[in-house]
Amino acid sequence: MNEKNRTLLLLHLAVFLAGWTGIFGRVISLDGLPLVWYRVLVALPSLLAVLALSGRLHRSGAGAIGRFAALGILLAMHWVAFYESIQASNVSVGVACIATSCFFSALFEPLLTRSRIQWAELLISFIAIAGILLIFSLDIRYRTGILWGLASAAIYSVFAILNIGAGKRTGEDSATMLLWELAGSVVFLSLCVPVYALAGGEAVPVPQGKDVWGLLVLGSVLTVVPFLLQIHALRRLSAFTVNVAYNLEPVYSILFAALLFGETREVGWSFWAGIALIVLSVWLQTRRVRRRA
Repeated sequence: MNEKNRTLLLLHLAVFLAGWTGIFGRVISLDGLPLVWYRVLVALPSLLAVLALSGRLHRSGAGAIGRFAALGILLAMHWVAFYESIQASNVSVGVACIATSCFFSALFEPLLTRSRIQWAELLISFIAIAGILLIFSLDIRYRTGILWGLASAAIYSVFAILNIGAGKRTGEDSATMLLWELAGSVVFLSLCVPVYALAGGEAVPVPQGKDVWGLLVLGSVLTVVPFLLQIHALRRLSAFTVNVAYNLEPVYSILFAALLFGETREVGWSFWAGIALIVLSVWLQTRRVRRRA
C-alpha cells in the first residue's frame, strides 16, 4: 500500500470515529459552548499525556504557537456551531450540514491560497449540495439548526485550508499542531464562558452523571485520535479531499442515530436520496485522488 492510499485509509478511520461525536452531542445535556469548553479541557491534558508518554513532547517557536493557537479559535467556533446545530434540530440533520464543507473549500481555497479553481471539485461539491438540498427539503422546522450547521461547515473549511499552510510553514508534526490548537481553544472558550454565563443569567452548569462519562470519552478518544489522523491527512492531501471524505461523517452518524434513537422515523425518501448523493461525491473524489497516486 503506497503512502497516499494509507493516508486515505487513516482519514476514513478518522471520519468513522468523528461520526460518533454527533451522538455524544445529543446524549450530553449541556449547551454548545459549555459542552465544547469541557471537551477541550479534557482533550488538552489527554493529548499532553500521550505526547509525554511517547517522548514526542518538545518546544515550539513563539510564531508557530501563535499561529496554531489562532487556528484553535476557529476550531472551537466550528465545534460550538456544530453542537448548536444538533441541539436545534437533531443528529441526522445537524451532521448532514458538514457535507457542505467541501463546497466551501472549493470556493475558499482558491481565494486563500491563490490557486487555480478546480472545476472537477466544484462539480463534486454541487453533487454534495444537491444531496443537502434534498435532505433539507424535509422540514423547515430545522432551519435554525441548518443555519448553525452551515456556519460550522464554513468555519471548518477555512480552518482546514489555513491548517495546511501553517503546517507547511512551520514543519511541525500533527500532534504538536493539535496540542497548540487545543490550547488556543481552551483560552478562547475560557474567555467566552463568563460572557455566556452573564448573557444567560446563570452559572455554567457542572457536568453530572452521564455527562461526565460522555465528556471524558468525547474529549479523549473522539477528539484526540480522529484529529491527529485528520491533521496527518491534511499534510498529505488537499483540504477539499479531506472535507469530501468528511461528507461520510453524517452517514455514519445517521446510522448510529437510527440504531440508538430511532431517528429514521423522522425522515423519508428525499433524505435517503440526499445521503446517496453525498456518498457519491465522496466516492468520486476518492477515485480522483487514487488515480493521481
